[in-house]
Amino acid sequence: MSWIIFATLTAFFESSKDVASKRGLKTLDEYVVAWSMIFFTLPLMLPLLGIIEIPELGNNFIWALLAGGTFNVVSMLLYIRALKLADLSLAVPLVTFTPLFLLVTSPLIVGENPTVMDAVGIVCIVIGSYILNLKHRQQGLLAPFQALLTEKGPQLMLLVAFIWSLSSTIDKVGVKNSSPTFWAIANYSYIAAGMFPIMLYKSRNSLQQVVQNLPTLMPIGFLQGLVVLCQMQAISLTLVAHVISIKRMSALLSVLWGHLIFKEKGLKERTAGATIMVIGVLFITLA
Repeated sequence: MSWIIFATLTAFFESSKDVASKRGLKTLDEYVVAWSMIFFTLPLMLPLLGIIEIPELGNNFIWALLAGGTFNVVSMLLYIRALKLADLSLAVPLVTFTPLFLLVTSPLIVGENPTVMDAVGIVCIVIGSYILNLKHRQQGLLAPFQALLTEKGPQLMLLVAFIWSLSSTIDKVGVKNSSPTFWAIANYSYIAAGMFPIMLYKSRNSLQQVVQNLPTLMPIGFLQGLVVLCQMQAISLTLVAHVISIKRMSALLSVLWGHLIFKEKGLKERTAGATIMVIGVLFITLA
């Protein structure tokens, strides 16, 4: 059962990366943090090219890389922006909407149809998202949902979840036309290259910021690299669905870190909401 260890480490490093990113955003803009998160994974991932067997690339590899990589460039920028604008304990659990959106995008792209278990998962995610914003309940019955749709941080994170529902489906195509490890390396290299000119354009003295803040930025990328490596190792030992289910426990950890490290309020309702949302992910993923 060593896959459980690697999957749990994936969740832990994922939440730790979000904490490091949130800290970095206190003094740096989101473009520098987002690019660094991707770029500083490469020292961990590129050496793997000397170890793994380079796969024969399928006909759909290039278009999958271009499409999936471009989606991820946008989603990573929005993800870091959402972390900057919203509480960690509110923003991160919203990525659990990705499997819900997948129930719409997967049938269109790869022909996967939802089941009864999927429906149960949807209900759990919706209920959990309501409880996350329960503090708005006094403003009206639907106020917790309205807060998700009107506040900038949650808006961006919901958009990220939708984009990930597209990019993760394209990831399947990329993996089938290469290999899991090679696809991860190619994808992250593309994202880093794609985000670089955006960072140069949007941030003043961006390269100077990176050099001057290496102790802050390098751990973000290092943690993201550990997420990828641990996830790939876990996937090699068991089903992808099992790994992703445990990985989503990072949402609960982020709620805890948000309270302990950043002194964010609403621990009870956000823990309850995130727990119900993760249960919904379990239903959908394991279905």
